[in-house]
Amino acid sequence: MKYFLIIILIVGFSTTTFSQSWNNLLVSNSLEGWTVPDNNIWYKNEKGVLHIQSSPDRKGSILWTNKNYKNFVFETRFKMGGGTVDSGVFLRSESDQVQIGISGSLKRDMTASPYIPGMGYPVEAKGVAAILKPKDWNKIKIEIKDKTYSVWLNNKMVMTYTSDKIPDSGPIGIQLHPGKDMQIDYKKMRVKEI
Repeated sequence: MKYFLIIILIVGFSTTTFSQSWNNLLVSNSLEGWTVPDNNIWYKNEKGVLHIQSSPDRKGSILWTNKNYKNFVFETRFKMGGGTVDSGVFLRSESDQVQIGISGSLKRDMTASPYIPGMGYPVEAKGVAAILKPKDWNKIKIEIKDKTYSVWLNNKMVMTYTSDKIPDSGPIGIQLHPGKDMQIDYKKMRVKEI
């Protein structure tokens, strides 16, 4: 009986671990697993650090995962570089974005807040000014279930929002906003389906 219980626990643990495993999105020195824009000069993966730099013409772009996701947890670390950083994480499409950096419309930092085209920022993340480290690495976690997503910044929950516009499934995108002279780095980027 004792051995039977041990086997049940091992099998249960193995199944849980497998179904909730993380997928690293920044592999080695490549952009494998991403749909890279034509004539890419903006995105470069060096040893697991994604460097994003605006071009002289300040043309914007989005780096999309090849894979579509429904319900998931996305985590990454980011470090703001030079210029006016205006980046973010698109959730399943361009209809919902979690902002990282300065809002072009509001001209202030809106990190961890949702941005919806046509609506602006329907809610603002709470306490970000006290949590965000402007010159250091920050951790952001986004959990999305159906139409509701929540955001943690440096391990503190700062925002939850339910979006009517978000599609049921789609890729994850990393934004380089047009019209900006900016640089930002991402590392330890991973996703787990739930």
